[in-house]
Amino acid sequence: QVQLVESGGGLVQAGDSLKLSCVASSGRTFSVYAMAWFRQAPGKEREFVAGITRSGGSTRYPDSVKGRFTISRDNAKNMVYLQMNSLNPEDTAVYYCAADRAPAGIIYTSTARYNYWGQGTQVTVSS
Repeated sequence: QVQLVESGGGLVQAGDSLKLSCVASSGRTFSVYAMAWFRQAPGKEREFVAGITRSGGSTRYPDSVKGRFTISRDNAKNMVYLQMNSLNPEDTAVYYCAADRAPAGIIYTSTARYNYWGQGTQVTVSS
């Protein structure tokens, strides 16, 4: 069982940056979990925006955020982060942290592969 709590959301202007944080509490070592960030805008499906392997050695992004978003993790602190730069109004959504056990080197991009979710943090980008 993993409990995830996101923070760092807010209202920003187009072109601004924002850094989201997610802290995990688990009975297992945090490094057994692959981690990801998803987002969901009103009326849309939840979509993958960033993923990172158990060790943090590899990351993955969709084209919509590649070059603007950076996911990272600190296994010693049970933390995962999402640095978001050059934000635009299309990035407005609730952002969710997700976790699940995965083999080394694997990043899942489907919501169905993650059993543990945070409550979400709202990011609003004004034009």
